[in-house]
Amino acid sequence: MSGTSPVPWAAMEMGVAPATTQVTAWELRQTKWGAGWRRYVFPGILLAYLIYVLHASSAHVHGNTLVLADAITVVFAVGYLGLHLQGYDVSPRRFWIPYGAMVLLFVAELPYARATGFVLCVYLTILVVARSGARSAPLVVAYTAGSIFVPLLIPSWHDSIGTVIGDVTPLAIPIVALASFSVMQVQRGNVALAEARAEQARLAAENERFRIARDLHDLLGHSLTAITVKAGLAVRLGETDPARALKEIAEVEALARSSLADVRAAISNYREVTLAGELTSGRELLRAAGIAADLPRAVEVLNPAVQELFGWVVREGLTNVVRHAHASSCAIRVTATSVEIVDDGIGGSNPAGNGLSGLRERVTAAGGSVHAGPLDTGGWRLAVTLAPAHVSR
Repeated sequence: MSGTSPVPWAAMEMGVAPATTQVTAWELRQTKWGAGWRRYVFPGILLAYLIYVLHASSAHVHGNTLVLADAITVVFAVGYLGLHLQGYDVSPRRFWIPYGAMVLLFVAELPYARATGFVLCVYLTILVVARSGARSAPLVVAYTAGSIFVPLLIPSWHDSIGTVIGDVTPLAIPIVALASFSVMQVQRGNVALAEARAEQARLAAENERFRIARDLHDLLGHSLTAITVKAGLAVRLGETDPARALKEIAEVEALARSSLADVRAAISNYREVTLAGELTSGRELLRAAGIAADLPRAVEVLNPAVQELFGWVVREGLTNVVRHAHASSCAIRVTATSVEIVDDGIGGSNPAGNGLSGLRERVTAAGGSVHAGPLDTGGWRLAVTLAPAHVSR
């Protein structure tokens, strides 16, 4: 903590400052309270308690001695403000040397203010608890014991023992210590909460980036593969069957428009992928690629969430078949709890590829498992199986 950057007043009082570099609404509100004149007003109000010390000094000494006593009290107050405003996480030298000087000022004030001089221990307690927390307990005990027993051991001070301030100070010191420690713990909890919220926001943004990257891979990988296949088919048909070539080009245009809509939907986190829709478009994709398709014409009525998941499986599987398998046929089998894609090619996918990695994330999140690999008889198999409990939800 430094004096150059405003921090919450309460955190400054307790020696705690938000560590996160992300500015949250909570931090902005707290910083407002810790900035400008408020940094001086709140500790300044507490210094009003020193009027009792000044009054006690005037009751016991006079003339130049009183001036000296009051000067000690004023210097003590300046030292308190200085330590408070510089913060409590400074180097030990910058804290303990001024603190030690304040202890000496307190001792120097005792002959003049007598028992009331232990009021200064209240300020010393605030400073040391803010700096050291529970480790300051020995000093707090020493201040409390001193405020009780020192006036009793000095006969000339007995007349100040019966004063209100003289009687209250031994109670005020431990009470202030406990209150300061409690506020410090609460403040640290608030700072930890702010940091946790900032980390949660960062993770949410990171997860959103991962989602968009995965969706774009799945969406564009399938669509661009279809566009490439249909464009190639249109080129081959250009001379022999111009009418069909034009039809393929029109479908390429429609696919491009659909891909653009898919990208926009992925970015806005709204996309509609269904098993029936992917089977329909997949059948057309396989036909354009010259691959015999054995796809179900109808599927069982499934949970909508399963429909979407199985749709992603079919999209990724058929994209890999067209891209990598060099297959002549492809079959899809769908049940209420599973979907299987089998081809007779040379290998339908790289198990470590981005597409399968994204698919595994989706399936794992739904409580299922993915099996992908070559078949003993040749070809490639991609199978996704869900537990019945997840399908029925």
